[in-house]
Amino acid sequence: MGMNEAVKRDEDQRVIDANASEIPSPDVESSLLDSSRSDGRKGGGGNSSKGRLVSLDVFRGLTVGIMILVDNAGGIFPAINHSPWDGLTLADFVMPFFLFMVGVSLALVYKNLSCSYLATKKAVLRALKLLVLGLFLQGGYLHGLNNLTYGVDIEQIRLEGILQRIAVAYFLAAVCEIWLKGDKNVKSGSSLFKKYQYQWAVVLVLTVAYFSFLYGLYVPDWEYSISSEKSSSPPKIFKVKCGVRGDIGPACNAVGMIDRNILGIQHLYKRPIYARMKQCSINSPDYGPLPADAPSWCQAPFDPEGLLSSVMAIVTCLVGLHYGHIIVHFKDHKDRILQWVVPSSGLLVLGFALDFSGMHVNKALYTFSYMCVTAGAAGILFSGLYLMVDVYGYRRPAFVMEWMGKHALMIYILAACNILPVFLQGFYWRRPQNNIFRLIGIGA
Repeated sequence: MGMNEAVKRDEDQRVIDANASEIPSPDVESSLLDSSRSDGRKGGGGNSSKGRLVSLDVFRGLTVGIMILVDNAGGIFPAINHSPWDGLTLADFVMPFFLFMVGVSLALVYKNLSCSYLATKKAVLRALKLLVLGLFLQGGYLHGLNNLTYGVDIEQIRLEGILQRIAVAYFLAAVCEIWLKGDKNVKSGSSLFKKYQYQWAVVLVLTVAYFSFLYGLYVPDWEYSISSEKSSSPPKIFKVKCGVRGDIGPACNAVGMIDRNILGIQHLYKRPIYARMKQCSINSPDYGPLPADAPSWCQAPFDPEGLLSSVMAIVTCLVGLHYGHIIVHFKDHKDRILQWVVPSSGLLVLGFALDFSGMHVNKALYTFSYMCVTAGAAGILFSGLYLMVDVYGYRRPAFVMEWMGKHALMIYILAACNILPVFLQGFYWRRPQNNIFRLIGIGA
């Protein structure tokens, strides 16, 4: 069935479109990591799930699958693991894809509001739930495979993490969607921009603020210490020489400095991604022993979900929000795909051009070029899935991904955060080492 036929059949669905506002808003799982509602269209391509944007479920499930793949196979195939610093790998798409989908979902959830104050209250509660869940899962309370102990020193707890970043981006994007949209009717791309011009103003302010801090803040010399758990000797102190402004290397960037000064270095991620660089690992791009001439910063804590880098993560969420607006205001498949593909292609071209000119794609710093490339890739992939699933109705090949997308938060908690493995390894034979995971070669 061609696209024209699909669009023609969609003319019979106008009544559904008119009643789209009656679709209830999803709960926290639905609006963040799980299933979202569309505008109520069944879709001319045979999408039988009334009121559901199946392509968003499939996209979410695909992202969860990539996340599980890189978490479990990244150590075996370092090429798909997160880039040690500059560059882009498969794993580096996961976080921005999730943020992009959060934005798309928010446009559908807050399509029609009965009470802005009540919606804001619910957004606050949802964000707080994610923050608390993130602290529990990634703050160090659980000690991972091969360790049946639990608990975390509050003075050492990791404060930032994936769910915390999603919570902040979700909340700010939700506030923008609740309070910062006009009353104009949307008939074209320009009128769409005018309706949400204040949201784009927020994007501009965030981007300018990010550039100002990243390139304008002075980073002085600093130091950190490492204590040996097996020795009672005093902690070893490492001094890092900086005294620069605008540096985007691992040692002297403003992202790390802000986190060290505001949160405290003891609350940052203890296994920095740059420890896999050639300067810091003889097994690069994997973790390994330090080279003899390793720089002093190689073992310094650094959080990939830092405060300043999260500013651009919020921008990714707001870009996704714009793609959701296109679903809300454009009913024709061709119009939607055109409105998605053109800006997506522009973001990709801009991102790679910036990378080529020296503003490198960097996930740890969440550089502007990284935001452009990953948001553009998310838009292209989402457009392709929408065309395949919601227009032409090819759901069967994506059935597994659709199911995973509907249960994304549960899968993330059980699998990606090792809740299920930690639970199962608690059942062993005589010694803790004799558990099911050692039997199949995991954690050996």
